[in-house]
Amino acid sequence: MTLLFGKYTIHCIWTSPAELPEFKGSTIRGVFGVALKHVVCALKQNACETCLLNTRCLYAQVFEPPKPEQVKDRTKDGAVSHPFVIEPPSTRQTRFEPGESFEFNLLLFGESNQSLPYFIYAFDRMGQYGMGKRLAGSAGTFKIESVSWNGDILYTDKEKKLILPELMEHLSVSPVGIQSDDTLELTLVLKTPLRLKYKNQLKADLPFKVLVSAMLRRLSSLMEQFGCGEPALDYKGLVFRANNVRTVSSDITWIDWRRYSNRQEQSMLMGGMIGAVTFEGQIAEYLPLLRFCEKVHVGKQTSFGLGQLEITAMGRPADK
Repeated sequence: MTLLFGKYTIHCIWTSPAELPEFKGSTIRGVFGVALKHVVCALKQNACETCLLNTRCLYAQVFEPPKPEQVKDRTKDGAVSHPFVIEPPSTRQTRFEPGESFEFNLLLFGESNQSLPYFIYAFDRMGQYGMGKRLAGSAGTFKIESVSWNGDILYTDKEKKLILPELMEHLSVSPVGIQSDDTLELTLVLKTPLRLKYKNQLKADLPFKVLVSAMLRRLSSLMEQFGCGEPALDYKGLVFRANNVRTVSSDITWIDWRRYSNRQEQSMLMGGMIGAVTFEGQIAEYLPLLRFCEKVHVGKQTSFGLGQLEITAMGRPADK
């Protein structure tokens, strides 16, 4: 079972002063939603669920996916994924001047990769609308200089021509389930805030079992909705054996920040875990799952860029 995956880097330059929050994912995602709806909405209705074209409209497919009861979900938590993730600029800089450059990544899953031209056009419109705090009466405007994939330039502002990749990456978790008696030590960094619910409560720590449960939910949902179908894995066994992996050290902390929801027209308090954690145990069978989630993110609000993981160290404890 595989999942079609594209990671596109959008290279931009500011054309007016801009002020953004330290974590920019929700800001970019919010303006992107407004721009994409303006680009593709044919009937100009506010409510997608009552629109005659909602089963065919790209905006509805991206931002208004099927309700949980309409999606078979092996993990039973009713999770519904979006076919995209926006990885915001990593800088914590908040003030930008005209001529400064910035870039962010757009991750696309499944058939949404075929709609890349619409996404690029929506980002171009975003630049005209502006985003961030209003300075002197207007938000910061920008223009797209280029779009790249795997180091290759697909689009430039000068030529206005898009070249789609010929060969796309397919993500897989095979072979998960290869057990090994070898004890490994693995350090995982939470590059962006991670929001996980366990037993219907947000977690402020990260036991390996909780992480594995979240990764399996993410894998199941993405494969079921946008891939070739849910993989046949020993879900219960993987979660059960994860109890034997212990936490060696952790500097994970919880941070809160506010974001403005264009859809709900109100400021909302968000929070998530950030930091690093080191696990030790029989981890080998989980490595394909960890590598998969390194690319697709995990947890809640992944479309904002939350839940970005990175394995920074791995080896036998005796080798350290």
